[in-house]
Amino acid sequence: MKKKAKNLVASSLVIASLMIGATVGASSEKLEVWKAKTVTFFGSPTSTISSSVAVPHNYNTLYFSGTVPSLKNTNGKTIYERYGNTETQALSILEKFKIDLESKGLSMSDITYLRVYVVPDPALDGKIDFDGWFKAYSKYFNTKENPVKTARSTVGVEGLVNSDWLIEIEAEVAFKGEK
Repeated sequence: MKKKAKNLVASSLVIASLMIGATVGASSEKLEVWKAKTVTFFGSPTSTISSSVAVPHNYNTLYFSGTVPSLKNTNGKTIYERYGNTETQALSILEKFKIDLESKGLSMSDITYLRVYVVPDPALDGKIDFDGWFKAYSKYFNTKENPVKTARSTVGVEGLVNSDWLIEIEAEVAFKGEK
């Protein structure tokens, strides 16, 4: 009986210590978020995306609504001739963001969040080409030129407004007022 009581006390102490450690870790992250004066990205250093992003109250925001790929060949006979595969379409959208941001005095490093809708690719037996999207993303984010790793959601959907589109992307941007 005494052994069970000792084990129970020891287990309780271990659990309490773990809870205190978790609380201290969470508290320090909370302090970091509340005291941050710049956009702060959180997550695993080995991940290509951030798990969360904190934007201080003194930042402005810009939202890109669903942006779709550019037509590359009006006379194309197939989706791929007209718009390209998922990777090509995604690159086209990301390039649109880059050009638009630059015209506003901003850059791709100001993007904090991407919401991505991808549809099944007929050339891949109706499977979604997530890898094509990930390859396009890796050319603009988490690079030497732009180390930002956005928070991101990638969602497989049944279809988009135009059946030639394989991807549509929304973006959230945060920037200082004096930029």
